[in-house]
Amino acid sequence: MQEKIGKVTLDYTYYAGEDLYSDGPIEDELLETAEHCQEKDYPRIIAEKASWPFLYHFSPIRQNIVSWIPFQGTDRVLEIGAGCGAITGALARKSGQVTCVELSKKRSQINAWRNREYDNLTIQVGNFLDVEPHLADTFDYITLIGVFEYAESYMGKDHPAETMLRCMARHLAPGGKIVIAIENRLGLKYWGGCAEDHVGKYFEGLEGYHNTTGVRTYSRKELLEVIGRSGDFKTTFYYPYPDYKFPYSIYSDRYLPRKGELKDNVCNFDMPKLKLFDEARVFDTLIDNGLFPEFSNSLLVMLEKEEAKA
Repeated sequence: MQEKIGKVTLDYTYYAGEDLYSDGPIEDELLETAEHCQEKDYPRIIAEKASWPFLYHFSPIRQNIVSWIPFQGTDRVLEIGAGCGAITGALARKSGQVTCVELSKKRSQINAWRNREYDNLTIQVGNFLDVEPHLADTFDYITLIGVFEYAESYMGKDHPAETMLRCMARHLAPGGKIVIAIENRLGLKYWGGCAEDHVGKYFEGLEGYHNTTGVRTYSRKELLEVIGRSGDFKTTFYYPYPDYKFPYSIYSDRYLPRKGELKDNVCNFDMPKLKLFDEARVFDTLIDNGLFPEFSNSLLVMLEKEEAKA
């Protein structure tokens, strides 16, 4: 079964018939907004609503995480966990064909309404494990934006992160790339008093997720180890600031921040924050000691599958 919203195709072949997760009635408001408003209206609506879900799902700043990537007009992109389409429009504008996989029907409809003018966009609605065997093409880019931390929910409990990366690698075209954006488990904001993003507990990630199942983030070192166990990848790290959800800047190992640059450290809009120290000064100390990559609030990783040598 398929549905057309504008020029977007939604495919319900693998949809189980009910949404297995939801933010509740607020999603009805998001759907109504996406249906009746245009992207240019979103900043005004965000200001009027003063609501975290509206900010998170509709802020154009979200698109900065991928807008710098040099997509080509012929590229095929697979977006895993597309949600309400916060970055889908940026992908569709710059590439040739975008295939989204999203478990929630309502979120997929929000995505389709807000991006209804793109005829190069298909949304596969359903559980990724049901959809994945039927993905017809290989892809030039596969994005896991705010998804990799949920690898256990996608892949089960047996080495889920490694299993997910191996699965993604099977769907890469030659020269293709996997793009991962994820919170850094050791990000400075967590030391400075932000609750862990996914479970809302202070210091939960820093203490090793002893009270959490189903979701976990990684330090830079841990992420490198996971990637190393998953296959032969050329790995490039980037560092979104202040985090990957609302990035104003994206640093790299070739261009790291200088002292005095990291002054805007408010990146928690959904939960109260403790103020334990001056984060700008602590960032300066970390920069002086060459430790910024280890304590960046988020990690953006580009993986390219290394071809076997003859």
